[in-house]
Amino acid sequence: MAFPKRKNIQPDRERERELLVVVGSKNPVKVQCTENGFQRAFGERRFIVEGLNINSEVSDQPIGDEETYRGAYNRAKNAKNTFPEADYWIGIEGGVEELDAEMTAYAWVVIMDRNGKVGKSKTATFILPEAIGTLISGGMELGEADDKVFDRENSKQGNGAVGMLTNGTIDRKEYYEQAVILALIPFISDKLYK
Repeated sequence: MAFPKRKNIQPDRERERELLVVVGSKNPVKVQCTENGFQRAFGERRFIVEGLNINSEVSDQPIGDEETYRGAYNRAKNAKNTFPEADYWIGIEGGVEELDAEMTAYAWVVIMDRNGKVGKSKTATFILPEAIGTLISGGMELGEADDKVFDRENSKQGNGAVGMLTNGTIDRKEYYEQAVILALIPFISDKLYK
């Protein structure tokens, strides 16, 4: 019995091409959570993820939802302006906000693509201990306050507040990764979003 001849199938070159994702930060946590999020969302695609030092155009420690969102948006927009050859640009900005005399922490994620589509998401929020909140209210950045309270060094490039406060149950990469995937919804379900 003869096997049918194989058709000469050309691979879809666009589907095979590695896509470049530029993160508006060189923080290794933000770069890694972006890579993980894109791989989980688009398992069949291949991505090269690079971080750039990009200005957020907001305070070093954004206070409130609006300023934090604006920082993430500016990081994505400025990454696009700095490296327009990429396929996606992403901004991740952590912020804090007062809530009933307590301080909450969270982050915004903004993703842009070549076609002008924008995806946005916000992480879950959590209450910071009073000792950290007091330091931030006094003008300290969350990462610095974490380092002081937990006697660490450069914790924002490691587990961050969420990792230290949950004894490593949730690390900062994992915390941001879910928000990256949520910000990718308009690209995953692209027929429903214009």
